[in-house]
Amino acid sequence: MSSKLSQKMGLGAGGMIGGRVALKLDPQALAHLTSGRSVALVTGTNGKTTSTMMLSRAVSFLGEVATNHGGANMPDGHVTALSKQPDAPFAVLEVDEGYFPEVVRAASPEVAVLLNLSRDQLDRVGEVRTIEKSLRTALASVTGVVVANCDDIMVTSAARDSANVVWVATGTGWHNDAASCPRCGDPIRWEGEHWHCTGCDLARPRPQWVTGDGYLVTPNGVKVELALRLPGKFNQANAVMATAAAAALGVPVEEAVQRLRAVSNVAGRYRTIQRSGHRARLLLSKNPAGWSETLTVVREADHPAVLVINAHEADGRDLSWLWDVPFERLRGRQVIASGERATDLAVRLTYAEVEHTIVPDPLLAIDAMPPGPVEVIANYTAFRDLNARAAQ
Repeated sequence: MSSKLSQKMGLGAGGMIGGRVALKLDPQALAHLTSGRSVALVTGTNGKTTSTMMLSRAVSFLGEVATNHGGANMPDGHVTALSKQPDAPFAVLEVDEGYFPEVVRAASPEVAVLLNLSRDQLDRVGEVRTIEKSLRTALASVTGVVVANCDDIMVTSAARDSANVVWVATGTGWHNDAASCPRCGDPIRWEGEHWHCTGCDLARPRPQWVTGDGYLVTPNGVKVELALRLPGKFNQANAVMATAAAAALGVPVEEAVQRLRAVSNVAGRYRTIQRSGHRARLLLSKNPAGWSETLTVVREADHPAVLVINAHEADGRDLSWLWDVPFERLRGRQVIASGERATDLAVRLTYAEVEHTIVPDPLLAIDAMPPGPVEVIANYTAFRDLNARAAQ
């Protein structure tokens, strides 16, 4: 009832309010709703929503799955999602990093998936090393399988002491938040794809699963083509993480991958809208690591780009992270800075020597581009609002 009322009043999608009310009435609601189910939790800085959708699709081979892949990733959203499918024997839940320890205690997961850890909204989430320590403590109580990215130093540190770890090589390209060891503070040294701490025994574990260029390699050495509809190396990594997690729950690899191939749109991410002679692809990026990966994707085609930045509480009000994004990759193409904080973005683009104009309204910014394909990259609330307006 609360969720439907929230939707009718235009206050939100209703993904959290029902759960919030339920938790007020019963603080143990999440534990009660996960009891008796096979639960998989997905956390990390980037890729949670996509990986959760992928994993839920794969696990549906085994039976009905309750999931929150719409992005309501705190306990309120979990309770709402689980309440809608009370009889589903499986639950796949996206979990905000800050709430992961609380959800682990309540849900006792059979599988916990750790994608990556990097700086994200420091004024809201906290320093990445603090998050790593909290995840490390939480994982010590997980008796199920931990599926972890061995190419992410923070994730490796958080998962290394767990009882049952499945390591996945993802080819993670962002290392700027882990130049030094999260355990002893000494420098990390990279030698090709391998890394190790120069002061302690923390080092890249040997992976059981490997992400290749368009394929994965299973623990048995079998090479499986991915053929995803979602773009980018990072989505291939998400797919391999999801497949490894699904396999831990008993899903055959070929069945899992076949279901992942059908995923083309994740909560509006990657959708294309037609507007005033333009075909605009909408891409979500929320932090330096995410923007770096997205800029790699759009570099594949020299299309004009609209960059949209807001700074609400959900985005993080501190925009200093813009200076860590490699906007220099956009030199030579037509760029418009947009969003409520377009001028802050414009300053950063100026220093990156990216020629640009400013059009604060992102829909008008799309209209201002030459007819044809346009890449639109937006952070959280800018992306949400743009999706809502484009649907009107």
